[in-house]
Amino acid sequence: MSTKKTGVDQQLIRELATILNDTNLTEIEVEQDDLRIRVAKQAAAPVQTYAAPAPAPAPAAPAASAKEEAPAASPADSKNAVPSPMVGTAYAAPAPGAAAFIQVGQTVKEGQTLLIIEAMKTMNQIPAPRSGTVTAILFEDAQPVEFGEPLVVIE
Repeated sequence: MSTKKTGVDQQLIRELATILNDTNLTEIEVEQDDLRIRVAKQAAAPVQTYAAPAPAPAPAAPAASAKEEAPAASPADSKNAVPSPMVGTAYAAPAPGAAAFIQVGQTVKEGQTLLIIEAMKTMNQIPAPRSGTVTAILFEDAQPVEFGEPLVVIE
């Protein structure tokens, strides 16, 4: 007659927890006969820090010409900017580690996929509205984007 051990082997759980801490794993599972033990820890939430706003510059002397007064136009203000058609998360590549759909300086054709926006667990390919050359990419990979936000400039 065999004697079956009842209860949980607390020493085994402690050893598994030590392995988690030593290896920076978040979960480990061991199965032996009818016993299965899973030890998991939640990853700490990333701490977000914000930089203090830069102090306002001292008033400058009047500009010598109107050309100096006009601020340089940013690529996001370009009439050739492709706006986000939805709110979601923008991805530059079809999969993590894959090559990006586009790069600055690349020529694209109308209908070619520029990026993907994930919205409500659905991956939406965003096509080029016209042919041209990509002069600016205005988003970071895996960045949240808003409706109408400029994403890419195609000249």
